[in-house]
Amino acid sequence: MKAFRIFGRNIRDAFKSVFRNFSLSLASISCITITLLVVAVSIILFYNVNNFTSLVEKDVTIVAFLDKNIKQDKIDEIETKIKTMSGVASYDFRSKDQIKEEMMESSSDFENIMKDWSSEENPLYNAIQVKVKDIEQINKIAKEIEDMEGVSIVKYGEGMVEQLIGAFDAVHKITIGLVIALIIVTAFLISNTIKITIFSRQREIEIMRLVGASNLNIKIPFIMEGLFLGAFGAIIPIIATIYGYTTIYHHFNGQLFSPFIKLLAPSPFMYYVSLILLGIGILVGMFGSWRAVRKYLKI
Repeated sequence: MKAFRIFGRNIRDAFKSVFRNFSLSLASISCITITLLVVAVSIILFYNVNNFTSLVEKDVTIVAFLDKNIKQDKIDEIETKIKTMSGVASYDFRSKDQIKEEMMESSSDFENIMKDWSSEENPLYNAIQVKVKDIEQINKIAKEIEDMEGVSIVKYGEGMVEQLIGAFDAVHKITIGLVIALIIVTAFLISNTIKITIFSRQREIEIMRLVGASNLNIKIPFIMEGLFLGAFGAIIPIIATIYGYTTIYHHFNGQLFSPFIKLLAPSPFMYYVSLILLGIGILVGMFGSWRAVRKYLKI
């Protein structure tokens, strides 16, 4: 019970200290708020880039166009070879008549042009659509399929796919580095701000020493104060992030530029981001306070 009373008193004293030293607390809170706003943007970008990359990897398809007069037994042989390839996730044979019907359904112009084509007059090619397990293996698998007898040509958006994945990977790495750098900088800025607070309260600390307070009892209120500063600093970024992202999501109908680039739905994504921001704010505030106490107080 005594430990709970001491802990409760430390929380109360830390909360009071935030408002008693309001100008210095405001500086720390502002520092955390600005940093967490940038961190929030970086986190949203990070997760959406991951989502874009996953969608690209799922949607990229190798299309193998077969020879014009290929026989059914040869088609079966090619399908068997593709099925046994280790990097293939799935495949789907599309006859030239199926492709014609799909094209007619997608556009009235195609329908007007193709509606009178008989199966013999259809100039399209039979095709096999192949999806791979690992996007990095797509070029290797495409070349293996292209070398098969009976395959006329293979297409998968070569060049563009590699560039797109490379761009997403670069953004992914940059956002990770940015978030880490911002957290470290914020921790040191808060540490320096709290150092000033500690310096202005040296008399209070001396009194605590004289009445027999242990080093731990002197440190805990400052660390709890850092916790409150971090929590208060996270409030505005959380509100701005939820409102801003939800507004952008609905304004663009959940996508950017094209249906190909889809945004993550606000719920439950925003709840996760809010918890991350709150956790970062609290941890950074506590670390900054702990560092200031440990380094600048000789206790």
